[in-house]
Amino acid sequence: MATILVVDDELGIRDLLSEILNDEGHTVELAENAAQARAVRASMRPDLVLLDIWMPDTDGVSLLKEWSSGGLLTMPVIMMSGHATIDTAVEATRIGATAFLEKPITLQKLLKAVEQGLSRPSPRAPAAAPVAHAVSAPEPALELTVEAAMTGGALPEAQLDMGPQPVQPFNLDIPLREARDEFEKAYFEFHLARESGSMTRVAEKTGLERTHLDRKLKQLGVDLSRNKRGSGL
Repeated sequence: MATILVVDDELGIRDLLSEILNDEGHTVELAENAAQARAVRASMRPDLVLLDIWMPDTDGVSLLKEWSSGGLLTMPVIMMSGHATIDTAVEATRIGATAFLEKPITLQKLLKAVEQGLSRPSPRAPAAAPVAHAVSAPEPALELTVEAAMTGGALPEAQLDMGPQPVQPFNLDIPLREARDEFEKAYFEFHLARESGSMTRVAEKTGLERTHLDRKLKQLGVDLSRNKRGSGL
């Protein structure tokens, strides 16, 4: 089993990821900010790092860049964020990140990303600029479905199990958080209508765990009653 460093400023996420990874037999080291992550990396080389992007002292992309330029990026790094953009994901991949997970992270996606990260050959310390490193970097496992749609990026075909869809107009002249909420609400309302209000099928289609889906719909103010037919499982 592997030694995995989890870097996230949110205690709940650190505890959750630690519990899951420990159950899988891994040894988990925790850091709540970049300073603690530097200290752990200075004392050991973890087999894999789960690194949050938005942290109060130094953001994850800057820490990744620091490790890369200092010859310390000798382990797979999986970036995590609930608010990042495609540009951020691409930048992290160019620096050397092996994958990108969007929060809330489902158990299935977490374990798959960790398994894939641990199965990759250990990255070598970059001998040239980070851009040169990115030329040979593997294709990232991007999970930024919301950000991809909001910025006009195409979703991976594997995540689309439907025919051509009409273009949904969105107001882009608003703050990013509001635009995300607007898109996500339309996204879930579409799937609820398509699946006749079946929460189980919507959870399967959108790749969310049922409890995460319930919380998300309440947060967005989605009206479930108008989409339900029959039992609405």
